[in-house]
Amino acid sequence: MTLKRHTVSPSRVEDDVLLDAARECVLTHGVRRTTLTDVARRGGVSRMTLYRRFPDVRSLLATLMTREFGQLLTRTAHAAEGPHARARLVAGAVAGVRALVADPLLRTVLDRDGELVLPYVVERLGSTQHIAEQFLLAQLVAGHEDGSIRLADTATQARALLLVVQSFALSHGPATADVDAAALLDELAHLIDASLTPP
Repeated sequence: MTLKRHTVSPSRVEDDVLLDAARECVLTHGVRRTTLTDVARRGGVSRMTLYRRFPDVRSLLATLMTREFGQLLTRTAHAAEGPHARARLVAGAVAGVRALVADPLLRTVLDRDGELVLPYVVERLGSTQHIAEQFLLAQLVAGHEDGSIRLADTATQARALLLVVQSFALSHGPATADVDAAALLDELAHLIDASLTPP
């Protein structure tokens, strides 16, 4: 009885424990060299415990990316301030790009295994992109209501903005090889603001 009470059930292992371990492995080894065995060892759990939750490395890393970048974008979105919705959208979008390009996990993925993000550019939108788009949609709706954003189809506006913003995040490294990073983000702010200002 005593042994049973003190044995931690595999189902009680928090996902964050496993995801934190996966994050450390990716930062150390890169995505392609991270294995479930490495993650289990670093997380202090058995391989079976990890396999029960995540059947393969791909599903584990997809969940990790969604958690990391989703939390980052949510924090920057909530911190966006301004006198109207257009200003909040611009501030949130630029802050999101700034936070993403400074994030060590994204930098590691892009520097070591950049081809892994290609499907989210040419094949499908991922969970993190949908999180970013929800922020854009909310601000666009608010901006249409307060008159700070030109009227257009909201879904189309949001998708166009998402494509612009993600290109600044994913291409930041090569784009700033010979252009000042701060100036480039200022230009992003100008692009977004100008495109959304009512005529």
